[in-house]
Amino acid sequence: MSEDRTSGGRTGTPPPAPELPAYAERVLDVADLIPPGRVMTYGDVAEWLGDGGPRQVGRVMALYGSAGPWWRVVRADGALLPGHELRALDHYREEGTPLRTASRSSDGHLPRLDMRRARWDGTSAVGPGTDGDRD
Repeated sequence: MSEDRTSGGRTGTPPPAPELPAYAERVLDVADLIPPGRVMTYGDVAEWLGDGGPRQVGRVMALYGSAGPWWRVVRADGALLPGHELRALDHYREEGTPLRTASRSSDGHLPRLDMRRARWDGTSAVGPGTDGDRD
């Protein structure tokens, strides 16, 4: 950043924001497509894009996903994102995302996502917990 040498301080003009990598932009676009109440795994997103893998998608979500629906891109086992469990749970409950009740032996008694019912295939935008049938 340049400095204003006459006033001894900075010019007040922030540096340009770093450009979002193309892959990150594509991952975030997919996250934006996931309907409320539904989820895709990191691997699902990579498969849908035909590029990268679960770790690359997870890295993108960790670095750039906070402004979008980050809670809709999840681990394949349905466990809530460590460190963000309560925030994610609030979103899931608000959106009606299918959850599985936690057993008493589970750590912290947190529910998991019901992946069979919550997983979105990237094609149909039906409501949460449905099997694609509409009334």
